[in-house]
Parts: sequence; C-alpha cells; structure tokens
Amino acid sequence: MTHYQLIVIGAGPGGYMAALQGAKNGLKTAVVENREAGGTCLNRGCIPTKTLLHSSEIYSNAINGAHAGINVRDIQADIPAIFAYKRQISEKLSGGIESLFKAAKVDLIRGTATITAPGGIEVTDSEGQKAAYTADNILIATGSVPAMPPIPGLDLPGVMNSDTLLEGADHLYESIVIIGGGVIGVEFATFYSELGCKVTIIEGLDRLLPNMDRELGQNLAMILKKQGVAIHTGAMVKQVRKTGDGLEVDFTAKDAENTVSGEVVLCAIGRRPNTAGLFAEEVAVEMNGRSIAVDEKYQTSIPGIYAIGDVSSKIQLAHVATAEGIACVDGICGKQSSVNMSIVPSCIYCRPEIAVVGMTEAEAKEAGLEPRVGKCAMFGNARTLIADTGRSFMKVVARGDTGEIIGAQLMCEHSTDIISQLGEAIANRLTASQLLLAMRPHPTFEEALTDALTDLQAKL
Repeated sequence: MTHYQLIVIGAGPGGYMAALQGAKNGLKTAVVENREAGGTCLNRGCIPTKTLLHSSEIYSNAINGAHAGINVRDIQADIPAIFAYKRQISEKLSGGIESLFKAAKVDLIRGTATITAPGGIEVTDSEGQKAAYTADNILIATGSVPAMPPIPGLDLPGVMNSDTLLEGADHLYESIVIIGGGVIGVEFATFYSELGCKVTIIEGLDRLLPNMDRELGQNLAMILKKQGVAIHTGAMVKQVRKTGDGLEVDFTAKDAENTVSGEVVLCAIGRRPNTAGLFAEEVAVEMNGRSIAVDEKYQTSIPGIYAIGDVSSKIQLAHVATAEGIACVDGICGKQSSVNMSIVPSCIYCRPEIAVVGMTEAEAKEAGLEPRVGKCAMFGNARTLIADTGRSFMKVVARGDTGEIIGAQLMCEHSTDIISQLGEAIANRLTASQLLLAMRPHPTFEEALTDALTDLQAKL
C-alpha cells in the first residue's frame, strides 16, 4: 500500500495548486482525479465559457461594425467550430497541468476516491479496479456540480445545465430560455444573444445579479434588453413542458401566469458542493448544510482531513479555491498564508465586463461605516466611446471617517483586469488621495478610475 504525506482529491484550481504547493514544500504528494485535470473551471466552467464569449464577441463586433466603417457580408457563426475551439483551449490547459505534475513529481492517480478512514482512501478506476492508499493529510477539493431544483420537467430532453450545454451542439439554437439571472445565466445570455439567438431570462428575485450592487444588475438588464433579450424578474418557474417545436416554461410574475417558449432550456440557478460518494458509511464529517464544515485552517471535524474550494467555501470562485488550497497546505507545513482571504474580487464576462471587490454602498451602510461613494459615468472616456461598449461606469466606496477604500464596483471594458489594484488598496487600507498619486495612462478605460477617485475625494 502506497503512503503519501499529502493526497489531494480533485485536480481543479484549488486541488492542483494545493498539490503543487505540497510538492514545493517537500511533501510526497498525489492527486486523485476521475476526469480531466483542471476541474470544472478549466473544462466545464470559467475557461470554456470565456472562450465561447470570445468567439461571440468577434462575431458581434463584425456584424455591428458599421459605425466604425466595417461592413461584413455573409458572416456565419459555425457552432461546431466554436465548440471545437473551446475544447482545444481546455485540452491545452489541462495538458499543461499534467506536465506541471510530472515536473514537480506529483503522482496523478486516475479514478474516484472514497475516504475510508482518517488517513485512508480507496480509488476506483474507470474499469472498476480498486486500490488503497494512506496519507498523513487528505485534502478534499472536489468542487461543485450544477444544482437542479425540484421543478417538474427539468428532466425533459432539451433541458440542460451549464455542464451539458458546454458539451456543444451541431447548430445555433433559434431560441433559449435561461432559468436564473445570476453570473452563469447572464454570461450564457450574452453568448447566445450576440450570435443572434432569441434569449429569455427568468430570474426569481427582483433583478439580475441579485447578490451584487443594485445598479450593476439594473444596468445590465437595460443593455441586454437593447440587444433583444427578454427579461422576467420576480418570476417563479412552475414547470417545463414539451411542445411540438420545443419547450415551454410556465412561470408566475407579478401575480400573473406566463409562458415562454424556446428550442432549449438552460437551468442556471447555481451550483452545489460535490460530495456524492466521497465518504464511506463509517466516515462522517460535520456538515454546514450541503457544504463540508471546516475551521480557520480548513480542517474538517476529522483531524488530518481538510477541505477547500466549492465543496466547503461560501464563495464558489476558482481563485478563492486556489488561494485556500495554497493557504491550507502552507498551514499543514507550519507556514503563514500571505493572502488576505477576506478580500475577494468577483468578475462577470458580459458586455461590458463587471468586476467588484469589497463592500457595496448598501453593505457599508448596514455596517454603520457612513460610506462615501465616488463615481464616474464613462460617457466621456475616449476608449469607451471608441469601443462603443454601452453605458459604463466605475464606483469606489470609502469609509466616511477615515477615507479608506472599502469597495469598488466597475462595469466597463477590461474591468476584470483593473479590479486588482482596488483589492490591493483595500488590503493595504489606502485612501482615495493615495490612489490619486498614481498617474494613469491615456487613452485607457482605466483612466476613468482617476475621475471616480477625484469625485470620492471631494466627498470626504
């Protein structure tokens, strides 16, 4: 029986980085994975979705380029080729991770792991063969799977979750109904609407992106509606029905019964921790709802067994899993993590992009911080005018008493590349005046941040 100092279950962003960190710290390390290296993010989430959005952006820019003097004829979106490109990118990145394992002397064990005891696991391969391993430390990084609510009809052909939708299709759907107006829903809505598909979004709460600053969801709804996307908020889905030409979704909104139809339906209401088959019957860890409960060192209720990422974290983001995986392994090795785990940026790749970090104005008010908000509506930003990206803005939130930056909400092109400097400002308790010491180049989208900070400084 092979013994390791660290066995990681799951080779997603949290798992593979934790394994590499273990090897870096001198631990004899193995990773157990039953699918492709890279996990959901690389193969069925972040990377595939952004690759599809890159393709739809090229198409949309081409057919909508008349304002910039570009007129294209007979342009077509080749759906099989688009999804083939998506697979090519994922396979290349997945292969790169396996190469990193080999270079770091991390053993990649193919199969499905079951924790049979503290320090013990059993791995079942694709042919049903079982092998046992022992470890000083076991790190669970099994991620999450799409959540499917108990709505009648979700098992019908043509009803998909994000995983099945990303497997691809042989043609562009004429119409799609998306249940859920969160991050997953609006990114797929952006992709399909840019390709000319008729898109309908049904969201149960009062706006799109309900967990974010209100203005972000409201602004995105206006942009998507302008593109022809039908949006129903405050709507509760009752059932999905099969019709001769596709599917119909019955829902209630504003005390009225409604029905929308589509060739296919995407259920995009979120994800749940992936714990199925993870523990043998005689092994029980404390749970926090559906998530595995962990302490501040990511240790479960069983000593020597740890959990990070979507399977245990409140925030299901790849970079959170990565940071937790590294911090957990460093803790096992007696080292201190250098990353502030309370400051988490979140990005959405719609048009224009959305990126947020820290607190919103509403959250700061609830915390009694008497916030001040600086804002720049980017109508006069040169790059925004050139790119014709639609209504864009930046908001920066500061404490009213100290002037320290505590949050930011950006909705503009390249906001996902700009947001980190605001996370750094929060982590280092910088003020608007300190951030204004930096010169920002012209012409860039980023220079609008100077205007938002100037507006904020005037209110402090």
